[in-house]
Amino acid sequence: MRVILFCHSLLSDWNHGNAHFLRGVVTELATRGHSVSVLEPENAWSLQNLLEEPHGMAALNEVRTFYPRVRPVRYAPDTLDLEAVLDGADLVLVHEWNPPELVRRIGEHRRDGGRFRLLFHDTHHRGVSAPEQMARYDLSHYDGVLAFGDVLRDLYVEQGWAKRAWTWHEAADVRVFHPHPRNREVRDLVWIGNWGDDERTKELHEFLLEPVHTLGLTARVHGVRYPAPALRALFDAGIEYAGWLPNHRVPLAFSQARVTVHVPRRPYTTALPGIPTIRPFEALACGIPLVSAPWEDADGLFTPGKDFLVARDGAEMRRHLSALVSDAEMRHAFAEAGLRTVLSRHTCSHRVEALLGICQSLGMSNDVLHPQSSERVFA
Repeated sequence: MRVILFCHSLLSDWNHGNAHFLRGVVTELATRGHSVSVLEPENAWSLQNLLEEPHGMAALNEVRTFYPRVRPVRYAPDTLDLEAVLDGADLVLVHEWNPPELVRRIGEHRRDGGRFRLLFHDTHHRGVSAPEQMARYDLSHYDGVLAFGDVLRDLYVEQGWAKRAWTWHEAADVRVFHPHPRNREVRDLVWIGNWGDDERTKELHEFLLEPVHTLGLTARVHGVRYPAPALRALFDAGIEYAGWLPNHRVPLAFSQARVTVHVPRRPYTTALPGIPTIRPFEALACGIPLVSAPWEDADGLFTPGKDFLVARDGAEMRRHLSALVSDAEMRHAFAEAGLRTVLSRHTCSHRVEALLGICQSLGMSNDVLHPQSSERVFA
């Protein structure tokens, strides 16, 4: 099968969590014998910001080492020859972080005789937080939408934005995200995430800064786009701010801490229950105990209370963190349970298997979807 993926960037994960899952999907498809071509604009905002980091170029070179099958073609939007790019394609995936004009043009190629299957991939909360933006996307000639939660899937059909939609949750790339030896724990807590454009400022104070400060935990935070007041708040709470961390280095950061937390952005706790985003999958895959701020697992992905703990308020977060930090056996039990769940249900291999099933329902042949050759094809 020849697969074409249009995305914002796979080279850069700077403030761009979508790269995490898609790198794993591309790698998994390639190892199954499929030919995967990735196209990203040469002026991608995320990549430009990565290169401005002090060690940005070194991190970019590391990405190529960790993901040897991810070799995107960087194109100039004004000169992109879609007819040449799409020639011979069997499956085309278009991520939502693409301009509406490109999304429309690709759909027109499908309308005008393209023999490929065409799917739109949405991993953002704009469907509920900015529906007027999503309404600008012309998906009338797409075969359907891959949405990363049931609520978003249903929204596409109810709003008439797409003819059909499937739930396709994100998942952990366990080739990169797996447990490291934990005999180097040097701090109590690590949190990896961006400040969030005021989408979780109150929540970060209640479920991260105040518990760490009150309990006197040793803690480190990684992320970008922290305004001056946020940096001051971290300092006042006694939390070390360590800046941007390339995502492939996250497993090592998890191995050096006893516990981590999940603080969902507000849209995922209100309008889009059931969507955990990528971070909990990756944390649990690395075998670190996790405590989550309130989040409803409406899609039944995990077993809250077994795979991870849920804190209903700041006081409960303090109790959970205190218990985990002081009890190694408790930490081990939660780490093992979360890891088992990810390995059994939530890896990029599971998601690729689901994708191939969707393609089969769209009429693609089994011979194309499951090639007999074990040859490894580089993306």
